[in-house]
Amino acid sequence: MSTKGKFLAVQMYTIREFTKTGADLAASLKKIAAMGYPAVQMSAVGCMGGETPEVSAAEAKKMLDDNGLICIATHRAWPALLNETDKEIEFHHALGCDFTAIGGLPVSPHTPHTYREWLKEAAPVVAKLKAAGIRFGVHNHSHEFIRDTSDPRLNPMNVWIDEGGPDLMLELDLYWIDHAGLNCERILERSHGRVPVIHLKDKEVIPGDGPVMAPIGEGNMDWPHIIPACQRAGVRWYAVEQDTCRRDPFDCLKSSFDFLAGMGL
Repeated sequence: MSTKGKFLAVQMYTIREFTKTGADLAASLKKIAAMGYPAVQMSAVGCMGGETPEVSAAEAKKMLDDNGLICIATHRAWPALLNETDKEIEFHHALGCDFTAIGGLPVSPHTPHTYREWLKEAAPVVAKLKAAGIRFGVHNHSHEFIRDTSDPRLNPMNVWIDEGGPDLMLELDLYWIDHAGLNCERILERSHGRVPVIHLKDKEVIPGDGPVMAPIGEGNMDWPHIIPACQRAGVRWYAVEQDTCRRDPFDCLKSSFDFLAGMGL
């Protein structure tokens, strides 16, 4: 069996328009497996959402198994994790997944104070998930790096990194770190041991337009330095997540796979 791309996963949000039905999901997973990806992150999978989902966690696990894939992470709604923790644990056990994250913090405004208050609320949920064998993480965009007006050296992300504790995982999105004007390598260094899964996409500059999201290797992010920094930080899974694609998203996923596998991932 080939080990090419053995650390790579597809963040299913990239192909959210192709997971609205069970048939769509099955076809999409087949395409992902054919590219060589061994894993996915189950997020924004339409046929698994709502009060009466068409595809249950157990059924999704069967689809994954049929394609030789595993689920290495999910994104779940914070209210569900907070108020229906047992149900969420059951969901992840059925899916065979031991890591969940929230796509963003549901607080306003995004300040160090609101993030500290949320950490207090989250602590018992994180502990209960951990006891059930499920790690919990937070995913960043760029607003987590808004500087605090009282201290320009402080931002909400610092609260996650410096005050979240070892059980709060950091599902770093390196595109958004770069977009916020920070050094990805430095953030990875500060997050050592707490980044089991990260999100990758590239940043391309188009003539007459500003930077846009692009398949990895087709933009200007410094992957020859970033990837070694990820490895030093202890990253296990590299999830390709391209929020918007200017061509077929499956073609973008294949381009990203080929580039990253070529770097030894």
